[in-house]
Amino acid sequence: MSALANPTGEGIMLGDTLSLSEVTVTAIKQSSDLRTQASALTVIDRQEAERNQAVSVKTAADLVPNLFIPDYGSRMTSTVYVRGIGTRIDQPAVGLTIDNVPVITKENYDFDLMDVARFEMMRGPQNTLYGRNTLGGLMNIYTLSPLNYQGTRALVEGASHGTWRLGASHYRLLRKDLGLSLSAQYSSTQGEFINEHNGKRCDWERQFGARMKLEWRSQNGWYISNVASVSTSRQGGYPYEWVETGRIAYNDTCFYRRTSVMDGLTLRKDFTSFTLSSITSYQYLDDNMTLDQDFTEHDYFTLTQARREHAVTQDVIARSHEKAEGYNWLAGASGFFRRYKMDAPVTFYDYGIEQFIEKHFNDAIPEYPITWDSRSFVLGSHFTSPSYGAALYHESTYHWGEWTLSAGVRLDYEHARLNFHSETHTGYSMFKAATGELFVHGDIDIDDHGTLNKDFFEILPNVSLTWHPWPGKNHTVYLAASRGSKAGGFNTQMFSDVLQQRLMKMMGIGMEYDVDKMVGYKPEKAWNYELGGHFECWGARVQSDLGVFFMDCRDRQLTVFPPGTTTGRMMTNAGKTHSWGGEFAMTVNPTESTHLNVSYGFTHATFKDYDDGKVDHSGKRVPYAPKHTLFAEASHALKIGTYGRLTFAANVRATGDIYWDEANTQHQPFYALLGASITWQQQHYSLQLWGRNLTDTQYKTFYFVSIQHPFLQRGHGRSLGATLRVSL
Repeated sequence: MSALANPTGEGIMLGDTLSLSEVTVTAIKQSSDLRTQASALTVIDRQEAERNQAVSVKTAADLVPNLFIPDYGSRMTSTVYVRGIGTRIDQPAVGLTIDNVPVITKENYDFDLMDVARFEMMRGPQNTLYGRNTLGGLMNIYTLSPLNYQGTRALVEGASHGTWRLGASHYRLLRKDLGLSLSAQYSSTQGEFINEHNGKRCDWERQFGARMKLEWRSQNGWYISNVASVSTSRQGGYPYEWVETGRIAYNDTCFYRRTSVMDGLTLRKDFTSFTLSSITSYQYLDDNMTLDQDFTEHDYFTLTQARREHAVTQDVIARSHEKAEGYNWLAGASGFFRRYKMDAPVTFYDYGIEQFIEKHFNDAIPEYPITWDSRSFVLGSHFTSPSYGAALYHESTYHWGEWTLSAGVRLDYEHARLNFHSETHTGYSMFKAATGELFVHGDIDIDDHGTLNKDFFEILPNVSLTWHPWPGKNHTVYLAASRGSKAGGFNTQMFSDVLQQRLMKMMGIGMEYDVDKMVGYKPEKAWNYELGGHFECWGARVQSDLGVFFMDCRDRQLTVFPPGTTTGRMMTNAGKTHSWGGEFAMTVNPTESTHLNVSYGFTHATFKDYDDGKVDHSGKRVPYAPKHTLFAEASHALKIGTYGRLTFAANVRATGDIYWDEANTQHQPFYALLGASITWQQQHYSLQLWGRNLTDTQYKTFYFVSIQHPFLQRGHGRSLGATLRVSL
């Protein structure tokens, strides 16, 4: 048993590892041994996470085959792509749970955590057991338990670009069956990219987080856990470079601010033949994204998106005790309610009025040119969106000899409502070109209210057959099929474009949108077929995973530009796509001191049926989905007498190629980033010197087009740092 699982609370050895069963014993819906399941998965333990500075899902993603979470924009833009599935805006394609509690909105995905005991990534649809927005898979994070470890931990880290991270945590037993942990951390960075318009760094950040975990495990089968957390993030973000000039240069404010509060309560009771569990959460989000949306030095327009959201989730699960032979079952019911209020005004300024309205009108009707009354005006959008959902699910598993057959189904209902209020109050003067006389003055007063409703019902089955060959050996071969779904919803960012088009229609130009058609979009659905296996040999010193998959996706959600003269983008359902590929991972520990690890993913994702009304994109690659992902690492530890242990590690992370548009005209070629570290550790402390992207490789993490201008964000360059960890 590792020191992390030592109930006596003796000092934690930084080199100890956390075994599989010691963490997953608290998992509610999963088997105690993940490697016997019919699922592609990657597990990152605490030691591997610390070696590679993986403190969040975004930084851990590099270690997982076919998982890509590009680092661009701000912490709001937590876009996840896996196996060719994913979109830039709105609902996530991959779910996230922390200590079994689901995170309901992707704006809360990107944050740093202290004392992560384990990351898990299950690829392929997980909707049958986990519900909405797990079409591409599920990420689980488990944090250190005060029942398994007692002591005090501290962290100090400094790195390039004025980056600092400080953290402290304390774990103790209040009595032998009741444990409490408290942790807090703060990080800041001056930023790497400079806005040449004002000479200031635009990607600065300050982040704070605190967590409290209370756990009770009684002798009569009760387990109760409550985890409360609060976090804040303040950052500049959005270092977007205009391709035509090769410069980051914009003249207005860009920032993202977020305050998040989460509380999750888990109750579990063991009965004679089954376990009954309840997972309840409350989640609060208050964030504000403000952008110079044209990202140039001209006064086009700015966007603010300020939101406050409250959400409650509830899951009740009954599960039979695991038996190696015979019938096992799991049944559950879940529900959620979320409600947010959002203000999303778009403010047009002098150059934007000139280019988007006056020039457009005057080119169309030169005999009667117009001049806007004021050199700025606001397209106001205000929203209230309550939504709720409920589901029933069941999974049956039967073991006989070397074979396991599993089948499950979920009945899922969701209702989404959007109350909107759009307004603008402005005016213009029209002249006779021949004489310069005032022809007419027009007042524009738009004040629209309305409500949109959508109901979704999904049946989400799965079935798998697992073979455990060679009794006594830890080998698993599986064949699985599952249906997944990604929630539908509303394009709130489209309302400013709807309002803009209505304004221009009142002036006799432009087009008027059907609000319901332009704003709403349907769920994305896919069938996933998979053949794979988990294998061990050499006394579990070698563990390998191999799999191939095919995904047939319908009503694919894509971020596109709407028709007409607009400034924004929208989510639409665009035909169907096919994704096929494979994944391979192997971990080798030839000695206690040597660790080798490699993981590789290949995805070929193409459109099978997508015509945007202008071009047929069938056969083209799906944008933002990398074809290759690779992570390889080697580490070796030397024991230096009584002075502790010295560990040398090197790694490479590679991704590409990535297409940025549906027409496949722009792409990022395959690139590789080299990293390394040296760690000196003793019983109570360790000092790690590390480097990322040591060759200072140039690459792009994001590319997009706004108002017909192409922009990109470059990836982070070379970074060097030192991390001191103390454990008492």
